Amino acid sequence: MNSPQTRPLAMVTGASSGIGYELARQFALHGYDLIIAADDAGELVGAADRLQQVDSAMRVKAVTVDLSVPEGVTTLYNTAAALKRPVDVLAANAGIGVWGDFARETSLEAELRLINLNVTSQVHLIKLVVADMVDRGSGKVLITSSIASLAPGPNYAAYAASKAFLRSFGQAIRQELEDSGVSVTVLMPGPTDTEFFERADMLESKAAQGPKQDPAEVAAEAFDALEKDKDHVVTGAKNKLQATASKLVPDKVGARLHGSQTRPEPRNPR
Repeated sequence: MNSPQTRPLAMVTGASSGIGYELARQFALHGYDLIIAADDAGELVGAADRLQQVDSAMRVKAVTVDLSVPEGVTTLYNTAAALKRPVDVLAANAGIGVWGDFARETSLEAELRLINLNVTSQVHLIKLVVADMVDRGSGKVLITSSIASLAPGPNYAAYAASKAFLRSFGQAIRQELEDSGVSVTVLMPGPTDTEFFERADMLESKAAQGPKQDPAEVAAEAFDALEKDKDHVVTGAKNKLQATASKLVPDKVGARLHGSQTRPEPRNPR
């Protein structure tokens, strides 16, 4: 990837599986070279191999990093810079969930790691990459928030708050960058058929047991929104209705409704 290329370059974080992998696949299908990042080397290599099959002419750089620490962000950015190619698109997708009663069940370590990955690392990486984009007058940023950002989220309070931060942050910097040649789109998926619920130890929640959207569909909608320079995209018809309804209720009511989806549920009720 050190030779000059005419193909655009996309960087995708959290790209080893789920929405991140499908976002990377969308870029591959549309003629991009890729830098993909995740913290599991085995999964990331497997993802890179599958992506290479999409387009044999594409170049894929897999970077195994822990983005929950500043050194991981710096490593990823420096690896991209060493390629001597501009990052045309950044898909800032990495994130985790923590589920459970905040006061009695979740650990402080887990909550702080969530904030470090979902919030701090996103700001860190976007700051570095967007500065380069502004210098050359072009670039696109896709920030993965969530439908969970639209109301307080009992039982995964830090997660919902982190996604609300990303939604607000993305919309704010989009306005700041309006005349810079750099665009920002906020992606807001709902429950999606990925490993998120398992990794967040959230399988006993109603949301985990309900219908979910295909991550490939989420990624396709996200790519289309990015290309059309939309400020945000809520994926899936049901989620669009939920987003509209959320504007009509106060936070107190929204938190109660949200909590009905995130509380523990019997997996096989009689």
